[in-house]
Amino acid sequence: MKEYQENKLILKDVSSSILFPILKYFYSGKIEINSENAIQILIFSSKYLIDELIEISSNFIKNNLQFETIIDILKLSESRNLNQLLDYSYQFICENFKEFIKTSFFLELEENHLNSILSNDEIFTNEFKIFQSIIKWGKHKSNINQEKENQKLDKEEKEKLQDQISNIVDKIRFIDFTKKEMQDTLKEDLIPNQISKQLIQLLIRKIEKNKEELYEFIKNEKQNQNSFIFKPRIGLKSIIIQEVEHFKKLKEWINDDEFFYKMKKGYSAKRDGFNSQNWHSKFGWTNDKSKWNEKDRGDDFGWITDPNAFIFSLRNDKNDREPEKFTIQERKEETAIRYSVKLGPSFGGGLGDIVLHSNLQPGFVNFGDTYNIYNGIREGTNQAESYLAGSFNKWIVDELETYFI
Repeated sequence: MKEYQENKLILKDVSSSILFPILKYFYSGKIEINSENAIQILIFSSKYLIDELIEISSNFIKNNLQFETIIDILKLSESRNLNQLLDYSYQFICENFKEFIKTSFFLELEENHLNSILSNDEIFTNEFKIFQSIIKWGKHKSNINQEKENQKLDKEEKEKLQDQISNIVDKIRFIDFTKKEMQDTLKEDLIPNQISKQLIQLLIRKIEKNKEELYEFIKNEKQNQNSFIFKPRIGLKSIIIQEVEHFKKLKEWINDDEFFYKMKKGYSAKRDGFNSQNWHSKFGWTNDKSKWNEKDRGDDFGWITDPNAFIFSLRNDKNDREPEKFTIQERKEETAIRYSVKLGPSFGGGLGDIVLHSNLQPGFVNFGDTYNIYNGIREGTNQAESYLAGSFNKWIVDELETYFI
């Protein structure tokens, strides 16, 4: 395309509705972007490499993402190599996946986009519902009647559907399925043979309730297969809790399979600042990663704040203890959570079981006043003071995350 003809600049496929705002921007440095022109301005600015306009229009789009426009945004971001906007769009879908799969826009996703989304660990919905949505997506792409039950598909329809989802279904985290969901999935016979074999072995071990054999099987399969199916989807975006066993232990203590899918991160100290005022405005479920002054020490502990509040310890480098749950002592419910605008998250009466100051540092632990401590350890002793973080106050908060429902 010749952009110059007879000393004239020829701009093809540019409407006056965006050209005038862009010309105004060149002269004044200001531009009026709205939901009607943002995408076209982004297309124009990326085509002609106008970096400032790319940033301005991308930021507007990121702050105003909607299901109605997300498909176009994904395609545009990919075609123009706008990786930051592409990643942000994926994140938006993951955080709103439960609602997104109910819309017709979900069915219009390209296979590569759906693959990238399902590869994400932080999708906020039940895994079996994710699998069902993939079947629905596959039927749409294969022009199969959505109302037709999977087990009643004819041979040709079944093969078309299997082929359509073959490159997607291995992103499903079958490890998060219940036994019944596994059985129902196997009955429908839509997943590849290799995954079916793994799922059968997983189901057998779940039925037998042999935890040691189950964990060993999962460990070996994860090492032997480059697959997502044995990697649980965590349901929340945590940089603190990374071990699969720790998530499983929290699920066991909370006794609510949907708990992690309901939560969203409201606060991160590294992101939002080590400030108790910011934290108090987003109070909810919290997990605190404290770090000993020495570089080779790191403990993970935290708490659940509701009528059945408890403190938990997931990792303790000093004593290499197993994850532990500490419940409220009898008749101490009123002091379980300490409310003070002058403090960060703090728990327990008296001196306090766990106290963080206004800047979330340095904090101290005097475990055992309000929460049960075991192994014959008494409140006020060196053992109680060092039980969670290694000492009374010689530790720092490396990160604090708050989640809410």
